[in-house]
Amino acid sequence: MIEIPEALTLASQINNTISEKQIVNVVAEHTPHKFAWYHGDPQKYRELLVGKTINMATACAGMVEIKTGNATILVGDGVAFRYHKQGEKRPAKHQLLLEFNDFSSVSASVQMYGGIWCFVDEDEFQYLYYKIGKEKPSPISDKFNKTYFDKLISSQTMQKLSIKAFLATEQRIPGLGNGVLQDILWEAKIHPKRKVSTLKDENKEALYSAIKAVLSKMAELGGRDTEKDLHGNNGGYKTMMSKNNVGSSCISCGGIIKKETYLGGSIYYCENCQLL
Repeated sequence: MIEIPEALTLASQINNTISEKQIVNVVAEHTPHKFAWYHGDPQKYRELLVGKTINMATACAGMVEIKTGNATILVGDGVAFRYHKQGEKRPAKHQLLLEFNDFSSVSASVQMYGGIWCFVDEDEFQYLYYKIGKEKPSPISDKFNKTYFDKLISSQTMQKLSIKAFLATEQRIPGLGNGVLQDILWEAKIHPKRKVSTLKDENKEALYSAIKAVLSKMAELGGRDTEKDLHGNNGGYKTMMSKNNVGSSCISCGGIIKKETYLGGSIYYCENCQLL
């Protein structure tokens, strides 16, 4: 799933790979998918995009925003977005294919669920996560400082929540999802189920520092090794707490890495480092 580090990586790769290429053909909804979301009629994407030039891509929380003339393509967090050189094999199933004037292309394939939205008028595009992602500061940015974080976590309504619920639900920190959450909490030595109300000042300090440090490192290394980039390569950041590590030993203390289902997803934690 695309989260903050992957969105930043994809945006940078798009700018380096397909910027200034002209779109000469568009195939939308090639493979029907029950949980593929579009803006309006996807069959009109061709009319909207053909002849346009790829301008600039930017990360917006766990999404990638691509400007093409007066139109915007927004790729959501459940989408595999891949570049294909001339002659390279394309995926058999995809929900959007853009072909360029140099015979290269990009494809967007929805995995479990995801959005591929195309629109001209941003005010008419009513997607709450996009709006929040635009309004709230990225945790990697300077605007997401200790004062901002302290105000967020000290809110009375946050105290009854678990740390996972606080960090990765309701878009309190847009783009910070269940995937990057695991290593952040391992770095801070906090169990995902622990209540916000139980955190001491030193725990909050460790959590804030971990958010900044882990996300920055993930972005610097091109995303997590559990996710793929524009070219189909795994990210360079080696996850400490993920499906790849279950049952192995924690590199910090030697404890066993556990997996549980919690709040609609999986959590991974060290049985010794992250006591509940």
